[in-house]
Amino acid sequence: MALLSLTATHSDVDLETVARLSAGASEVPAALLDSSGQLVSGAVVLATCNRYEIYCETRSDEDAEAARAAVVGEISARSGLPKETVSRCFSTNTGEDVPKHLFAVGAGLDSAVVGEREIAGQVRRALIEAQEKGTASGTLTRLFQTASRTAKDVGALTSLGSRGLSIVSVALDLATDLSLEPDWSAKKVVVFGTGAYAGATMALLKERGCTDVSVWSSSGRAESFTATRGGTPLSRAGLGAALAAADVVVGCSGSDAPVGVDDVRRVRAGADRPLVIIDLALTHDFDPAVRELDGVDLITLESVRLAAPAEQAESLKQAGEIVTEAARNFNQVQLSRELSGAIVALRRHTLDVLESELEKVRAQHGCTGAAQEVEFAMRRMVKQLLHVPAVRARELAAEGRQDDYVRALEALYGITVGEEAPAPARGVVGHGPAAEDPDAEPRTA
Repeated sequence: MALLSLTATHSDVDLETVARLSAGASEVPAALLDSSGQLVSGAVVLATCNRYEIYCETRSDEDAEAARAAVVGEISARSGLPKETVSRCFSTNTGEDVPKHLFAVGAGLDSAVVGEREIAGQVRRALIEAQEKGTASGTLTRLFQTASRTAKDVGALTSLGSRGLSIVSVALDLATDLSLEPDWSAKKVVVFGTGAYAGATMALLKERGCTDVSVWSSSGRAESFTATRGGTPLSRAGLGAALAAADVVVGCSGSDAPVGVDDVRRVRAGADRPLVIIDLALTHDFDPAVRELDGVDLITLESVRLAAPAEQAESLKQAGEIVTEAARNFNQVQLSRELSGAIVALRRHTLDVLESELEKVRAQHGCTGAAQEVEFAMRRMVKQLLHVPAVRARELAAEGRQDDYVRALEALYGITVGEEAPAPARGVVGHGPAAEDPDAEPRTA
């Protein structure tokens, strides 16, 4: 098995294009598994406000290009963009580069705000969604779980975690700078949306002492959202009045119908206070032209990216080392897993030979003490003979030479790894969990 990832982020693609690519993102993994002819055995999508990434498990490295073409085709079909355009938007990682990239993303090292906290939660939710839909393979599950653990390590062991920065926090800092009154306890805020960014916004507003928060949801989830997070749910009839009185509006819903310039001008007619609009939605909750209105300031994801503080070089270095080490360990474990089948095959082959010889001893001596002594001695010998090949397998896996080991088994013993092995005969040590551990203590029959 091999790993492949396709990535389109704020670093290389404008946010409007990222939004178009993300259309129908949640449907892509299942479609890939259904249509790729077993080329893709697992897929997880990570779609956020400024990135769209898809992680796949393929049969082998040789299938990576065909799998990439399948992913591009599915995204093209849902976004309406030509395949050539989609292909140009995505950078590709394969093999050992995949975990290193995901671990850096999960730790916030590839974010518009370096070290942001929200992305770690988005990585966790991406895996949960894939598991619920049945598209997360075992390898991808381990990959994303390791990414979450790595993000925790970066947060705990570097100053990035102590900064507590996020896209939302930087946006609120910008809003503070633009406001005549920096005290959030005196502000009226309207939040659009009930998703992850809306939840993060509510938590940070509470930390800053803001108590007058209203929530609007076009999907009708405002009441249940505010029941657990605080705030006042807005009806469509009350939305206009809330916007007219607001000091700050935070958009994080990604509505298909953004609030236009005329709408803002109408509801703000006669307002005696300036308005700061924070639009964190990838597809825009507000027409960007609202920034041209008198008394209205607009903060966007691009504003946040430009305003994000630079992190100290030492913190970034430490975080990078943690990510690199975690990726190295993950890759070594994966290589060892790939060879586990070869180790088990060698063990079974050897134990089959052992059992054949033991049957001859039993036939000649029965169940006498002498026969048991012979059997015990032979099993200890087999254990010792298997120890070095098992250790060597792990060493070759660490060097990325697992194919050499498999070819050697085929050439020396005629063992074809991956073939269904017959069930071990009665009394064979290789039966059960211990069969995967060449160093397990031998047992007598």
